[in-house]
Amino acid sequence: MNYYTVGKIVNTQGIKGEVRVIAITDFPEKRFQIGNTIYAKVAKNPDFIPLVIDGVRKHKNFILLHFEGYPSINNVEFLKPSEIFVDETLLSDDDLKPGEYYYHQIIGLKVVDLDGHSIGTVKEILSPGANDVWVVQREGKSDLLLPKIDSVIKKVDLDQSTITVDVPEGLDE
Repeated sequence: MNYYTVGKIVNTQGIKGEVRVIAITDFPEKRFQIGNTIYAKVAKNPDFIPLVIDGVRKHKNFILLHFEGYPSINNVEFLKPSEIFVDETLLSDDDLKPGEYYYHQIIGLKVVDLDGHSIGTVKEILSPGANDVWVVQREGKSDLLLPKIDSVIKKVDLDQSTITVDVPEGLDE
C-alpha cells in the first residue's frame, strides 16, 4: 500500500490527548475528518502507527486532532514530532480540477524543453505563496526552480512521465 504525507504532528495541545498538526495538503477538510484513519511515522519507529480521528478542530494556524484510544497527553506525547500520512484509499481524482495534480504524481517526472531536450527531473515541490514551485534537479548544474504557471509549464503527460516546459529567459542563470 502507498502512503502520502498530509501533515506533521508538531506538539500536543492541552491535557486531553489532542495534537497540533501543520497540514501539508490542499484538502485538510477531507483528510482530517472524524472516522478517517491516518498513519503516524515517528522518527525512532520505522512502522506506521494507525490513528482513527475522533475529534477535529482548528486553533490558530493548526489543526487539532484527537484519536480513538488516546485519552490523555501521556498517550500522545510519543507522537511528537512525527509525519502523518493517508493511504491511497483516501485519494480521489475527483478532488482535482483539470490541470491539478497530486505532488506524488509530479515528483520524479522527467522535464523537457519545447524541443524535447532533457532538462532534468522534478525532485521537490515548494509552496511559497501564490503558486507552487517545481524544483528540477539537473545533472552538473544547480537546481532549476520553475513556477507552476501556464506560461512555464506547458504540458504534463503522466502516461509518458514527462513535463514540457518553456523556461523564461533569465530564469536559468
